[in-house]
Amino acid sequence: MLLALRLTFESFVFAWQALRSNLLRTILSLLGVTVGIFAIIAVFMVVDSLEANVRQSMSFVGDKVIYVGKWPWIFENNFPWWKYFNRPVPTAREFRQLQKMLSPGSNKGVAIFVSKSGNTFKAGTNSISDCALQGVSYDYRIVSSVPIAQGRYFTTQEVDNARPVAIVGATIAENLYPGGEAIWQDFKTQGRHFTVIGVMKKEGKNLLGTPSNDANCLIPYGTFASVFALSSTGMSGPSPQLGVKGTDADPGLLNLEAEMQGTMRTIRGLKPREEDNFALNRPEMIASLITKLFSVIGLAGGVIGSFAMLVGGFGIANIMFVSVRERTNIIGIQKSLGAKNYFILFQFLFEAVFLCLLGGAAGLLLVWLTTFISLGDLTLSLSAGNVTLGLLVSVGIGVVAGIVPAVLAANLDPVIAIRAK
Repeated sequence: MLLALRLTFESFVFAWQALRSNLLRTILSLLGVTVGIFAIIAVFMVVDSLEANVRQSMSFVGDKVIYVGKWPWIFENNFPWWKYFNRPVPTAREFRQLQKMLSPGSNKGVAIFVSKSGNTFKAGTNSISDCALQGVSYDYRIVSSVPIAQGRYFTTQEVDNARPVAIVGATIAENLYPGGEAIWQDFKTQGRHFTVIGVMKKEGKNLLGTPSNDANCLIPYGTFASVFALSSTGMSGPSPQLGVKGTDADPGLLNLEAEMQGTMRTIRGLKPREEDNFALNRPEMIASLITKLFSVIGLAGGVIGSFAMLVGGFGIANIMFVSVRERTNIIGIQKSLGAKNYFILFQFLFEAVFLCLLGGAAGLLLVWLTTFISLGDLTLSLSAGNVTLGLLVSVGIGVVAGIVPAVLAANLDPVIAIRAK
């Protein structure tokens, strides 16, 4: 252990002295590795940041939830698309039956919800347009996140009795009641008056522009049904969806999915040989597509960035060959004084790795500085995994670029090396 530490320390001293004695050459050699590491890690950082922002944008679909709808989120290969048009949409009756028939331990809650976009809300002289109005059942807060900043959520009595109460998004509250309290204030939409009982937390814009709660208004499902004519086919007018929240005891939700499929077939009276006339959708479907997409993008970016790293590796190898040639006389003196081959080998190999680590650290610093650049809704973040990858790539390039010059230096004949000029 002590020998290894002494060998490392002496190699560090030799490497540092060699690098300082040729400062300009060292800086030029560092540039190749710096640019290479910057190219590779910057690509991976952007890809990871894009994936994280896309997943955050898709967070409105919830976690551990299975949705029942007319249309699948992902179409199967060679499936006749026209068959989907004949499917009925979920109904409030099916929602109540699904609630009763699913075993209590298989889920945390069942909800029905329906949405209509393009609504205009008015409160006195203030108004806001292009807002979403969403009718939800009581357990909707279990299936999907409803972050309340002010006020409260619906009570079961308000939902069951279809009361004209609403939970509004932050943007709606700011526009209808600027500088004032929104709770217990009234507004009008679709010819109906509603009372605000809650305001949701402000979420801001996301990368994909997917719906957020800021311009969304929740009302009881029965109230929504009394305002809009719900479509039974999903071709005209709002069509409801059902959502079932799974439990932690069923990680893959396979048991819940199988039970929901059997229950929905029973509710709709399907015969054993009849195909399902409903779709069971899960957020994992979208997540798997996102993972595959960004894996391909990351691979392509890594290959492109590796060319820059290759150039840096050739630069390091070239500078190590020059270093061996310049220090041939010193190598002969060291060997004549008893230095072993492994000491000479480790000395030059350590120098190459040390040089690459300096260049890699400089590249990582540049990548980190780019995280402060404003790119609108895209937030860049340098993860610890990418930092570790950058350092490991630097060490790998140093070993590959320095191994041949180090072996040549270690195998020099001491008598011939001393006579070299």
